[in-house]
Amino acid sequence: MRIGILGPLRVAGAEIGGARVRALLVRLALDPGRVVTADRLIDDLWPDEPPAHPMAALQSLVSRARREAPGMISSHPAGYLLDVPAAEVDAWAFERLVRGGDHGAALALWRGTPLAGAGGLPFAAAPAARLRELRLTALAARITADLERGAGGLVAELEELVAAHPLREPFHALLMRALVADGRRGEALKIFERIRAELAAELGVDPGPELREAHLAALRDAEPGPRSNLPARFTSFVGRSADLARLEELLGTARLVTLTGPGGAGKTRLAVEAATRPHVPDGVWLVELAAASGVRAAVEGVLRTTDLVATLRGTAPLIVLDNCEHVIEEAARVARWLLSEAPGLRILATSREPLDIPGEVLHPVLPLPEGPAVELFTDRAAAARPDLAVPAADAARICRELDGIPLAIELAAARLRAMPMSVLVEQLGDRLSLRGGRTSEPRHRTLRAVIDWSWDLLSERERDLLRGLTVFSGGATYDAISRVCGGDLDLLSSLVDKSLITVSGDRYTMLATIRQYAAADLPGHRLAHARYYTELAEAADPRLRTGEQLEWLAVLDAEQGNLDAALRHSDDPLRLVLPLFWPWHVRGRRREMREQAAAVLRRVGAVPPEGRELAHGLCRMLAGAEPPGVVLGSDHPAALLSWMFGNVVEAPPDVVDLAERHLARLHAHPDLWTRSAALLLAGIVRFEYGPVAGAEDLLEPALAGFRRTGDRWGQWAALYWLSLVAENRGDFAAAVALAEEPERPAAELSGLDSPMGPMTFLLRLGQLKCRAGDRAGATAALEQAWEAALRSDDQTIVARVMHARAELARRGGDPGEAARLLAPALDLDLEMPAQLRALMRVELAKVSPAPGGPLRAALELMAGCSDRTVRATVLEGVAGHVDPLPAAELLGAARALRGIDESADPYVNDLARRCTAALGADAYREALRRGASMPNPERYALRPLSSP
Repeated sequence: MRIGILGPLRVAGAEIGGARVRALLVRLALDPGRVVTADRLIDDLWPDEPPAHPMAALQSLVSRARREAPGMISSHPAGYLLDVPAAEVDAWAFERLVRGGDHGAALALWRGTPLAGAGGLPFAAAPAARLRELRLTALAARITADLERGAGGLVAELEELVAAHPLREPFHALLMRALVADGRRGEALKIFERIRAELAAELGVDPGPELREAHLAALRDAEPGPRSNLPARFTSFVGRSADLARLEELLGTARLVTLTGPGGAGKTRLAVEAATRPHVPDGVWLVELAAASGVRAAVEGVLRTTDLVATLRGTAPLIVLDNCEHVIEEAARVARWLLSEAPGLRILATSREPLDIPGEVLHPVLPLPEGPAVELFTDRAAAARPDLAVPAADAARICRELDGIPLAIELAAARLRAMPMSVLVEQLGDRLSLRGGRTSEPRHRTLRAVIDWSWDLLSERERDLLRGLTVFSGGATYDAISRVCGGDLDLLSSLVDKSLITVSGDRYTMLATIRQYAAADLPGHRLAHARYYTELAEAADPRLRTGEQLEWLAVLDAEQGNLDAALRHSDDPLRLVLPLFWPWHVRGRRREMREQAAAVLRRVGAVPPEGRELAHGLCRMLAGAEPPGVVLGSDHPAALLSWMFGNVVEAPPDVVDLAERHLARLHAHPDLWTRSAALLLAGIVRFEYGPVAGAEDLLEPALAGFRRTGDRWGQWAALYWLSLVAENRGDFAAAVALAEEPERPAAELSGLDSPMGPMTFLLRLGQLKCRAGDRAGATAALEQAWEAALRSDDQTIVARVMHARAELARRGGDPGEAARLLAPALDLDLEMPAQLRALMRVELAKVSPAPGGPLRAALELMAGCSDRTVRATVLEGVAGHVDPLPAAELLGAARALRGIDESADPYVNDLARRCTAALGADAYREALRRGASMPNPERYALRPLSSP
C-alpha cells in the first residue's frame, strides 16, 4: 500500500511531518484519483477560521506535501487530486476486500484508529465512523463464517466485542450461537435475557430478528406453523400497487393466473403478496417447485395427502405454484388436471414462460419503472444504512443501470452496508456478481445464478439466437434481427415467452443484464450487423434534409446504440461514418463526432481506401487538420458545411473566396437544399470573415429555401445568423425577435440545453435580452444555459456562459460579481477561441480598476484574426477607455469592420455623442473617416493604452 490511513498516516518511502500536511494527504486519500476542489480543501483543513489568504495557504501546504511525498499530488483547474490508484490506499482496499467477502484479508489491513492523521478535523469524523462500522460488519461476517465451519475458541473474542459494543445485537446473537456450539446453552439464554432487558431499558425496543432466531435455536422449540404456509413478510412490499390491483381483480374471475417475467423481477414476492389479499376460507398454499423433482409430489407434500382430488374436491383453496419453468411440462399437466377435477380450486403460478393451457390468464411482471424502482432502492438502502442519505439522482441512475430488476436493486442496496454510494455506482458494470444474503436460495445469490437458471432451460438453437441478439444495442426490429442473426420467428417468439427478450412497439429489446450474461464473440454476426446499420444510415441520409427530418432523426436516435456498435465493428468504418456526420451535427453531438472520427482514423490509418477519401478527409478535419481538396470540392452536405462542425478547425485563409466559389458552382444545382446550403455558407462567411455588408441578401433566400425543403436545422441556422446580422447593427430588439423565432425547431432538434447548436439559442437569447434591457428574461435564459453548460462537461461552453453572466451582472450594476465570474473563466486551462478570450478581456476591462492590461491583451489576440465583428467589438471596447480623438477614430474603424454607416447600439451611440461634444461635429466626422481607412486599427489602438 502506498498510502495508509487505517491508523496513523503512512506513506510508502516517505516521512511526513507537520499535522496540516498529514491532514491534507488524508483528505486527498479519501478520494484517490478524484479532484477535490480548492474551496472544499480550505473548508476541511481550516474549519474554524481560514487563513487570511486561503488560496496561498493551500498552495503552500500542497508544495510542502509534494516535497515530502513527491509524485503523489496533481493539480487541476478546480483543485488537487491524489494521483494514486484507489487500490494503493488501504481504506479503499479494505472496502473492496469486505465487498468481495475476503474479511480476513480486510481486517489484516486495520492498524488502529482510522484517519488518525487528520488530527481530529471535522471532515474525518463521518468517514472514520463509516470505516469503524465497516470493520465491525467485517468482524461479524468473519466470525459467522468461522462458526459455520465449526471453528472453536470464538467465545472469548465475542465476549470482548459484546463488552465494547453492549447494544450491538449481531455480536450478542453470535455469542449465543458460539456458546450453544460449546454446549453452554444456559449461558446463551442468560445473555439473551440480559440484552433484552438492556434494549428495553436503554432504547425501549425488543430484540430484533437475528437475536430472536438465536434465542429460538437455543431453546430448540419450533412452534407449529399456521394452516396457510405463506411465509411472513420480512421487508416492506414496495412498488407493485398496480400489479396487486390487477391480480386481485383477476383472482376474482380467473382460475389460473400465471405471473411471467425475467428472473429477479419479483414474481414470487408478488405472488405471495397477492395471495394474502383475497379471503380464502379453505387456505392458501405455497408449493415451491425450484428444488422439486416432481410437481404432483410437491403438491401432495404441502397438502399432506396422497389423494389430491379427494382432498381438493368440494373446497375452494388457492394454490401458488412457484417457479414452474424448469418443470413446465409437468406443471402444465398437473395444473390442468387439478383444475378440471376441483371446480373450486384456483391456481396462481409463477414461471418465466406461460403454462400454455386453456383458461390461463397471463400477468407479465416487468422490471420496475424508475419511480417505484427508486422507492424500492431507497427503502432497502435505509434498511442497510439508516444514516445514509441517498441522492435521488444517484438512486435513479443505479436503478436504470440495473434495468429496474427488483432483485438486482435489492442486492445493490444491500451492498451499501459495506461501501459508499460512489463506490457502488462504480461497481455496477459487474452487476452479475452482485451477491445476496446468506439465507438466499442459491439461484438468487447472484444475478448470474438467476440467469443461469433460465439459460439451462434453453435449447442450443435458442442459446445461439440469444447470443446473436447481443450484437444489438438498444433493441432491434424484426427485419434487422432476421438479416443479422437469421433466426426464425418461432425461435424469437420462444425467447419472448421465456422472458429473455421483450417486444416493445416494433422492436425486440433485451435487458442489459441478460445481454451482459449472454454476450459472445460473434464476428460474423457483428459484420452483418455493421452492414445492416450502414445501409440504414445511408438510407436515412437524404431524408434528414427534408420535411421527414424529425421522423428519420427519431429512427437514428432509436438505433444510436446499434449505430455506435456498428461503427466499432465495421470492416468499412469510413463508409458508415460519412452519413453519420450530419445527424451528429444536427443533434449537437460535437464531442461524440470528434471522438468517433478519431477512432475511425486510428483504425484506417493515414491513407484512405479508394473511394473513401471524402470521409477520411472529414475525419482529419475533425482531428484539426487543414481541409483537403476532396472536402473543399465536394457538394456532399457534410463536406459543404464541414467547417461548422463545432468550429473544430480554423476557417481556411481563403474562406471568403472558397464560399463564393461554392456559391457560384452550386448556384444552379438541381437540389434545392444544396443551393440553400451554399447560400447559407456564403452568407455566414461574408458576415464572419468578409465585408459583412450583403450577408442578409444571402441568408434570407437561404432561409426561404430551407423552409421549402422542410429542414428545421437549416431554418434555425439561417435565423441564427440573421440575428447576428441584426446584433452587428446594434439593433438588439430585432436580434432578440430573430433569435426567439427558431425556439421550436431548436427544441425539436436537440433540446434547448444541447451544448452545440440549439444550446447557442439559450446563450445568445440571454446575451441579447441583456443588451436590449430585458434583465429578467436574460437572467432566466442564462440560468438555463448555465445548468446545461455544467451538464455538458465542456469547459469552453462553461466559459461562454460565465462571460454572458458577467456582462449581465455589470449591466445590472454589480461590477464585483462580473469580475468574480470573469477571473476564473479566464483561468480555465483550455484552448478556447481567440475571439472568446478577447471578448472576455474587453468585458473584464469594463469592471477593472486598471483596464489597460485586459484591453492590450484583447488587441493582441485580434492580430491576424479574420473575425471582423469581434474585432469591431474589441475596438469599441477600447474606445470607451481612451481620449475622444482616438476613440472617434476607433469607432470609425469598427464601423468599417461591421460594414455599416450607423450603429443602433446604445453603448456605441453614447461614445459617439461624447466624442462629438468634445471634438465638434466636423472633427468627429473627420476622425471617423480616418479610422475607417486604417490598415491596422488594433496596432493604432495600442498606443493610447501604452502608458500606465
